[in-house]
Amino acid sequence: MNLTLDKNYILQTAKELLEFNSPTGFCFEIMDMISEKVKNFGFDFQTTNKGMGIITIPGEDDSKVIGLSAHVDTLGAMVRSITSDGNLKFTLLGGPILPTLDSEYCKIRTRDGKIYTGTFLSTSPAAHVFEDSATKKRSLENMEIRIDEVVKNKEDVLSLGINSGDFIFIEPKTVITESGFIKSRFIDDKGSVAALMGLLDVISREKIIPRFKTKILISNYEEVGHGSAYIPEDISELLAVDMGCIGDDLNCTEYDVSICAKDSSGPYDYNMTTTLVELAKKNDLKYVVDIYPMYGSDVSAALRGGNNIRGALIGPGVHASHGMERTHYSALENTIKLLYLYLTEKIEQA
Repeated sequence: MNLTLDKNYILQTAKELLEFNSPTGFCFEIMDMISEKVKNFGFDFQTTNKGMGIITIPGEDDSKVIGLSAHVDTLGAMVRSITSDGNLKFTLLGGPILPTLDSEYCKIRTRDGKIYTGTFLSTSPAAHVFEDSATKKRSLENMEIRIDEVVKNKEDVLSLGINSGDFIFIEPKTVITESGFIKSRFIDDKGSVAALMGLLDVISREKIIPRFKTKILISNYEEVGHGSAYIPEDISELLAVDMGCIGDDLNCTEYDVSICAKDSSGPYDYNMTTTLVELAKKNDLKYVVDIYPMYGSDVSAALRGGNNIRGALIGPGVHASHGMERTHYSALENTIKLLYLYLTEKIEQA
């Protein structure tokens, strides 16, 4: 396969996306940034009423529309209440692994745009004070956020403009190593968004025309289950690009593109999945096929939303999902190449 990917662009875009705060429900700012990038490539970018981004790529044949999707919304938190001594109780957005939040830095954004910093902590945070500092269960009931402001009570916090319902951005701690690893929170699913941007970059540079009109969906509510519940009605096939799982009883590594045959929503389309496997095999991509029992995707949401589509799922292998995640550039590269093949190769499906 003669495809020249811009590794520096892909990694830099991944870093930029990962460091940009976009917890589920707060994606309008990052969508503006993505819109500018897409327009620089010369492609049309529209947003739905719900805020999903839709990128349109003309094809050789407009009789069929292929959809790709990835989600830019991440896990996060929101202020639930303010304690009498001026700390914040919080509610989760999506499902971060709570113990991994202990001692993490964060930012609190008020409704009028002020930003304050803070730290997630156990309510027994000091080893010299609390006998259960190491053993106390890290649960919502036992954790709070300490604000980096001089506050001694609830009224002091309210005077800062902080209120229930304010968004809390978790520090992603993004690092890209010389050996090609990407370490960060929220590689699920910004790694896949970076892969799609890398695909757009090579399509634009090399003036590639997909076989069919293609619409790329950047969803903004996937982490709460309804990211692509609505999709444009002209899409007949939707290929979700989301993280591949790594762990017990799974084949995936941080270097692979994962092809998911089934997740908690059931099996994906047999013919689409078979085609993806055959393309990966024929072109010597590093790929695996896996089943993810505790997982759902944008295709899952689209099918549950009643859309008349075929659906499949692929994505880069990501270690330690919903915690401190890691993947490797190789996984992004294999994912981009498989997407390119799916859009450009002549495919006969039943």
